[in-house]
Amino acid sequence: MKNNIPGVFVPNALDFKYKNIGKEWAWFWLFPSENLSVDPATHITRRYHIYPTTIQRKFKKSLKKTGMIKRAKLHSLTHSFVTHLPESVYDIRTIQNLLGHKKLETTMIYTHVAKKNILGVKSPIDDNFIQDN
Repeated sequence: MKNNIPGVFVPNALDFKYKNIGKEWAWFWLFPSENLSVDPATHITRRYHIYPTTIQRKFKKSLKKTGMIKRAKLHSLTHSFVTHLPESVYDIRTIQNLLGHKKLETTMIYTHVAKKNILGVKSPIDDNFIQDN
């Protein structure tokens, strides 16, 4: 590991059962913290996940930089993403699964604003994404 850091915290004593599991990429944080911190229980210095409030602050700061006057929260990104999924021919059950909703009614709340793209207009970003993958 870089800087000799022992990897990430692994729950339920898995690190005792599998000695190097905390150093496997599958366990690393998607959004790691910039700073290291000391685990109060084990006194081991590790990198943990970024706190939601940190992401919220950075998002708010980014909105301010862009001059955005409309109120937006991180949840706005989820809402924006999900409202376009039905337009891309994703079925409601797939969307429900992606969002981790137990009830279909909860997912339906997101899709009420989706409109059928009657002109067939596609974003150039979508075309590049499809070609790259």
